[in-house]
Amino acid sequence: MKKKSVIKKTMTIEKVLSIDENLTTVLLGFGLHCFGCPMSRMETLEEAAMVHGVDVDIMVEKLNEALQSK
Repeated sequence: MKKKSVIKKTMTIEKVLSIDENLTTVLLGFGLHCFGCPMSRMETLEEAAMVHGVDVDIMVEKLNEALQSK
């Protein structure tokens, strides 16, 4: 049985999207629209949240909810 992934705030945006590319919808909801930017792929969720004025813990919670609902 395959273990489900868990999103953590220390993960890069690239890692999160490699787990499930459909999580872009959640990230877009938090105002993160820069997936095409090479720097955004190397940014952690925590860094991106700080730049965009988002509560990283809430964002990670929503990402995990979306991932677990699959």
